Amino acid sequence: MRHFGHLSPQVRRELFHKEPAEFSARSPARLLSVALGATLYSPATRPRLADDVLKQARRGVVSMVLCLEDSIDDAEVPGAEENLVRQFAELAASTSAASTEPPLLFVRVREPAQITSLVRRLGAGTRLLSGFVLPKFTEERGLPFLEALTAAEADCGRRLFAMPVLESPDLLHLETRVETLTGIARTVDKYRDRVLALRLGVTDFCSAYGLRRSPDMTAYDVQIVASVIADVVNVLGRADGTGFTVTGPVWEYFRLQERMFKPQLRQSPFTGRAEELRTALIEHDMDGLLREIGLDRANGLQGKTCIHPSHVAPVHALSVVSHEEFSDATDILRPERCGGGVLRSAYTNKMNEVKPHRAWAERTLLRAEAFGVAHEGVGFVELLAAGSI
Repeated sequence: MRHFGHLSPQVRRELFHKEPAEFSARSPARLLSVALGATLYSPATRPRLADDVLKQARRGVVSMVLCLEDSIDDAEVPGAEENLVRQFAELAASTSAASTEPPLLFVRVREPAQITSLVRRLGAGTRLLSGFVLPKFTEERGLPFLEALTAAEADCGRRLFAMPVLESPDLLHLETRVETLTGIARTVDKYRDRVLALRLGVTDFCSAYGLRRSPDMTAYDVQIVASVIADVVNVLGRADGTGFTVTGPVWEYFRLQERMFKPQLRQSPFTGRAEELRTALIEHDMDGLLREIGLDRANGLQGKTCIHPSHVAPVHALSVVSHEEFSDATDILRPERCGGGVLRSAYTNKMNEVKPHRAWAERTLLRAEAFGVAHEGVGFVELLAAGSI
């Protein structure tokens, strides 16, 4: 699979100076953690879940979470597990005969025992399973999940990843935050090879104080939430080799229709109709989401948790590396620059200081591998219009 792989080769050539790389569930974790992009959540109770997964793959989704936790009622769990096993079997059968490759699939569980139980029940369907999402993760609560994951790996003989969700009140409350973060850091470091990414549960953070951000506010406007995000990145998102990929929080607002652009706008995204496309974005109430994605990147987060298909294309469009970013990053990382120094950017609009900007450049080139590099002059609007088709 690859990002923007649902577009024709001709359209990709028009968009990209360097196309996104192909990857699979067997690719290195370092690339996969960034390539997750917009991870779309879906309740495991959906009766046509297998069809839904393939439908979203055809629309450009590359990672999904099938949820057995907060998205379903407590009483629905046994039926949701049965449905999940049945849908995985159907998906395994359909993908063997079809050309569409499913996204990276993760299951969000409630209890550690569900991990080993589901792996046994999925049988041959485990070949489509990339791992599990672990809710309300702390050191005390997280260790049994990771031990169960290790046992499940041994049972099925394939690599399974964990994506802990950081959403516990102990992480939010000031008097327990440092101790909780330190414990989480110890735990995920011990299981580093199995932890693909850390996910932020901002809705639970808001819930602890009876808060809910409005559609014109980002998570960073809610100061108590912004402070937790900063501390999580401070401890767990460092660029010195000790950190992990931390994903952006969920955006919970959407319109009923999935289509972002009017049909006439979607037919010709490269004909200079940028203002019309921007108007369509505003009409679709996407302004808050777009600002939050930008702030995610500025604060060290990658990708985003998504609960609606219309959120996927904006996340992916804003993940593409611009030609200017690529130019700066490659200049900084040239072998002859390894001794340091300062140079004027090729775009002649900024200073590139080799040693301080090296970690940024390395992360930028990793994102370029996952999402590609846009042609000079191709921006967010063109990428979004194409990616939404």
